[in-house]
Amino acid sequence: MGKVKKKGKERGEKGIREEIPRFPDPLVLLRWYDRHRRALPWRAARGEKPDPYQVWLSEIMLQQTTVATVGPYFQKFIARWPTLGDLAAASLDDVLRLWAGLGYYRRARMLHLCAQRLRDDYGGEIPQDEKSLLTLPGFGPYTAAAVAAIAFDRPANVVDGNVERVMARVFHINEPLPKAKKALRAAAAALVPQKRCGDYAQALMDLGATVCAPRSPTCALCPWQEACQAHALGIQETLPRRARVKPKPVRRGFAFVLVNPAGEVYLRRRPPHGLLAGMMEAPGSPWREGSMPRLAEARPYAPAKAKWRLCPGVVTHIFTHFTLELTVATATTAQSLSGLWLAPDALDREALPSVMKKIVRHAVKGV
Repeated sequence: MGKVKKKGKERGEKGIREEIPRFPDPLVLLRWYDRHRRALPWRAARGEKPDPYQVWLSEIMLQQTTVATVGPYFQKFIARWPTLGDLAAASLDDVLRLWAGLGYYRRARMLHLCAQRLRDDYGGEIPQDEKSLLTLPGFGPYTAAAVAAIAFDRPANVVDGNVERVMARVFHINEPLPKAKKALRAAAAALVPQKRCGDYAQALMDLGATVCAPRSPTCALCPWQEACQAHALGIQETLPRRARVKPKPVRRGFAFVLVNPAGEVYLRRRPPHGLLAGMMEAPGSPWREGSMPRLAEARPYAPAKAKWRLCPGVVTHIFTHFTLELTVATATTAQSLSGLWLAPDALDREALPSVMKKIVRHAVKGV
């Protein structure tokens, strides 16, 4: 690397590195956290013990979802099921109904299954160690570490996207993600303190979320600024590096929205396995890559024989690994079918995936 200017002087990278401590000080971060910690619905107030149930619930909800989105859902869940036992006693349909719109519905199914497992095998208590937590439904390495640290103050290496970004910058880890994950975890593990482990884990995540942001980090406010190698080199916004992302494949299919004389929409339950397993759906053809199927090709997947009419336009929905495009057909019938007939204005009260809400609204608009 070439020379880097700092404070009006030019020095090589080696000279800068010699002035940087090998490790940032976790105590410095904790002092910053004591002054700047975020107030979150699931976070215990200063001096109070965390509620393990609320910690676990929030961590499941926060997987692949933002804090701003999770807040209202968390509060609704706690109001409806204030204890782990209450959640375990709930029906899966009720859990999915309250989860609707939060996405990644497998999390909700695993949450409910785990609550029942904890009730039946652990007396309604959440285990405190990572090894036991990893045996539970819905727990991966990150969730187990987060619950162990935040709920029980156990020394655990809690590494999410925010923490990866902080580590990549502080330690100047240039290898692109996802290959860098091992090095980033090792860097984070070297800093885990033996005391105030839960506060430290939350402090590190807060630092990444509020100061060491993906774009335009506010380095002047960072408690680790002097220890940050990327800041010293002036390259903080370039890290972490990411491998080039391949374009998402596009899958296409047909959806059939059947309406009865009362204006209710017909829905049926999806199979218990696979994407959106067990959720309610507007029936349709399989989703495939390639050209959009024609009505004649998709008609065998229609829920009933009827005069199907094509709705103008296409419904587009983006999943994690692919983009979905659907042509929608609608028809009216007085037939009695096994499933659920739902008024369009009741969509938000059912456990209906966002893509299915889009389909029904598109059909109603196109009628």
